[in-house]
This record gives sequence, C-alpha cells and structure tokens, in this order.
Amino acid sequence: MTYLPKGDAAQGPYALLVDPDKINAAQTAPDRANPAQADPAQTDPAQTDPAQTDPAQTDPAQADPDQTGWSRAALRILEMPPGQRHAFDTGESEWIVLPLEGGCSVHVEGRIIELRGRDGVFSGASDFAYVPRDTRAEIASGAGGRFALAGAKCGRRLPARYGPAPEVPVEARGSGISARRVRNFAAADTFDCDQLIAVEVVTPGGNWSSYPPHKHDEHRPGQESVLEEIYYFEIEPDPATGTPGCGYQRVSPSRPGGTDLLAEVRTGDAVLVPDGWHGPSIAQPGHAMYYLNVMAGPGQEREWKISFHPDHATEGYR
Repeated sequence: MTYLPKGDAAQGPYALLVDPDKINAAQTAPDRANPAQADPAQTDPAQTDPAQTDPAQTDPAQADPDQTGWSRAALRILEMPPGQRHAFDTGESEWIVLPLEGGCSVHVEGRIIELRGRDGVFSGASDFAYVPRDTRAEIASGAGGRFALAGAKCGRRLPARYGPAPEVPVEARGSGISARRVRNFAAADTFDCDQLIAVEVVTPGGNWSSYPPHKHDEHRPGQESVLEEIYYFEIEPDPATGTPGCGYQRVSPSRPGGTDLLAEVRTGDAVLVPDGWHGPSIAQPGHAMYYLNVMAGPGQEREWKISFHPDHATEGYR
C-alpha cells in the first residue's frame, strides 16, 4: 500500500514516477497522513524542478506495473497544453483513454477515435477509447486537457474501439450519508476488456463511499477475486470561493502485517491498494469527491468479487 501525493517522486519528464524503491520510501516518508511530520518542500508541486520536466512528453502522474513492482494495474494522468500530441507504446497492456477535462483524438491502428470529453470530472460521464496491447497510439488535443490512461497487463488482444458517454451505466449506490454515484464505464459486466476493470465514483460532500469496507485480495471462487486497485482523486473546490478541499482514505489490514493507512487526499493524489479492507473514502463537507478506480488481477476470469468486512458482512451496500 502506498499514498502518493501529487508532485511526489518527480523524475525526468514525470511529475510523479513510481517504482518499487519509491513505494518503499513513500510508506515511511512524511505525508499529509501525519501533518506534524510533513515537509512542504517534499509535497508542494511548486518545488518540483522544472528542469526535470519535458512539457512535450508529460504524464504528471504515472503508476505502471513494471515501475511499481505490481503485476497488473497501471495508471497515467496526462496533462496536455493546447496543440500537443503524445505518443505511447501499449506493450503488454490494454489501455483506456478517458478524458478528465477537455477532449482529444486517439490515433491507433489506422483509425482516429474522436473523444468529445467533458468540462470536468464532476460534470458527468465521458466518452472514452479502448487501445489494445502490442501497438502504438497517439493522443492529440487542439484545446488541451487532462486525460487518464488506465491500463492492465493482459493476454488477449482486443480491437480498438469507442465507448460512447450515453452508454455508460450510472449506478446510485448506498443511501443516506453513504450515497454516491458510480459510473461503470469499464466495469467487468459493462465493457469488454481482457483484464482491465475501471469505474468512476462521485461522493457528495460530507458523505462516505467505498463503504462498508471491503477487500479483494484472496482467490475464493464465486466469492472473492484477487485485484490490485488504484484510487486517483479529485476534490471539487468550494463553488463560491474556489477554496480547494480534501478527503480521507482508509485502508485497514486484512491479515497480520497487511496494509494499514489513513491518508488525507487532495486533487491529483493517488492511493495504491495491493491488499486490505479499503474504505471508507470520506468527502469533506461542501466538497464533492471524485475517484477513478483502476483494477486488474491474475485470474483467468475478469470479475469483481468482493468480501465485506466482518463487522458489516450482512449489510452490503445500503
């Protein structure tokens, strides 16, 4: 488990570059989970050395299997100024290009997939593009924007294709102060991928989501599947003042020595979950919380099977 503040672990063209050594360092480094130990020079994006960045090839946040020591799940957050183009090789992974803000075109295998995108993650579901393994793709954006590349190591090579925004199933999950909306754009039963599972969750200010706490770190056929998971967060500013907000993410151990974390999260932060009971995700009152979940596992079946914490085993999603 690791908590990755925006701007942490900057290297080369990346504002956030993850490898196994950095995961180990992040688990013991000062962070917002313990403000008394925080070092602003280590967490303030303004302290990033601009000489270490290349604006023509920038993934400001990246978590890839080969670099994290993970075996499956990957995530890149790409910020593109107007008129920029960004090419990447897919390697052994399948990818979904998902606009977070703005639109783009995805050039892959002789075709162009135009993505209208959206004004921002709180404005509704977006269209998206699926990009297969073993190819090269290029993203171009005339007006610029911010785009997520969600990926997973996979075996099958599926065709490149377009995912329309109106066809994204939106689920009202939970009730009362645990109500939230889930955009199941690439859930296991909504869009065909080989291994990748990805959804978006929007939690109203003051509410809890990813609740009751649940896990997917054991292979129990028909009951639970093994899935790595990445949370990428954005927090809605105060609509009147523009003041940025925050949220909190809890992960508790499901086994002796397992993951144990309570982290303050802000826009651009990420949390990697290799194991453990995850939840709740808590939104600050007055500030809606968005997170993108990217999941992948080693199983032959692409499925999302979870177990609820024993204290909530009979409740499910209320």
